[in-house]
Amino acid sequence: MIVLFLSGMVAMIMLRTLYRDISKYNELETQEEAQEETGWKLVHGDVFRPPSNSDLLCVYVGTGVQFFGMILVTMMFAILGFLSPSNRGGLMTAMLLLWVFMGLFAGYASSRLYKMFKGSEWKKIALRTAVMFPGIVSAIFFVLNALIWGQKSSGAVPFGTMFALVFLWFGISVPLVFVGSYIGSKKPAIEDPVKTNKIPRQIPEQAWYMNPAFSILIGGILPFGAVFIELFFILTSIWLNQFYYIFGFLFLVFAILIVTCAEITIVLCYFQLCSEDYLWWWRSYLTSGSSALYLFLYATFYFFTKLEITKLVSGALYFGYMLIASYAFFVLTGTIGFYACFWFTRLIYSSVKID
Repeated sequence: MIVLFLSGMVAMIMLRTLYRDISKYNELETQEEAQEETGWKLVHGDVFRPPSNSDLLCVYVGTGVQFFGMILVTMMFAILGFLSPSNRGGLMTAMLLLWVFMGLFAGYASSRLYKMFKGSEWKKIALRTAVMFPGIVSAIFFVLNALIWGQKSSGAVPFGTMFALVFLWFGISVPLVFVGSYIGSKKPAIEDPVKTNKIPRQIPEQAWYMNPAFSILIGGILPFGAVFIELFFILTSIWLNQFYYIFGFLFLVFAILIVTCAEITIVLCYFQLCSEDYLWWWRSYLTSGSSALYLFLYATFYFFTKLEITKLVSGALYFGYMLIASYAFFVLTGTIGFYACFWFTRLIYSSVKID
């Protein structure tokens, strides 16, 4: 309730401020003051300049879309009662299969963005989208599995299953990403609402609180705070062998997470544009994505306070899996933040008159 109330307030304040800004900018056109513009309208010629490492951003956004789709559909199934939480394997299998089929959307999202950045080699982006995130996760997973094998434990993933996973990845996921990318690259590129200048303008000296590192770290606190309580129950259900049944509530928490990610990123992006810093592409992704850092710190805290794990291998397993979870959370929240900002900047710049 508190989070919903707060986010409603933030949205109201933002709407009023923006409305005032836009009407002020549009009135200025009639007067002579139009020469001395201030605030976010000043950077309209640079706001849609493609960022550095734009290829990597496309890949990460595509992966985030894939992840978002997977989580959303899994939760729908769980709420409707198709997936029983007492059958652990069922949930995991469903998530993996959904991940594989959501590759279509990943390819589409990354190639649309890539085309907007005037990129021409969509095949390269498709390949990176298909391989990067699963590759990193598989590498960590393989190391962890090798550790369990070394302990001669029955918990190790057998070779046949490993082979099946690789087949799912390269046999189904990769082709689907390519199909999605192909469809995306055939669509007309997304048009920017304002023209980009040839020469990038200089960014003025920023105040200490607008420092990228500081604002990125601040941005992660709110989304993490939104899922913080639920996280305790999820961790307990994973590591202390209890069952997790309240999927309806989890869905609500997920909705709140989306709203908080979007809002904190939009607010910080607005402040950033007002202080004439137009490098928002990566900032928007990292602002909400930094909540994954807090997730990992909380997992560490949980390890030392709630779990009685003494063996080195067990500890390594815990942190390995939590690292994968945090990385996935980073990609998910970052993408939500990015799309929120993307929509926001296009909205505000298309609603002011620019000569």
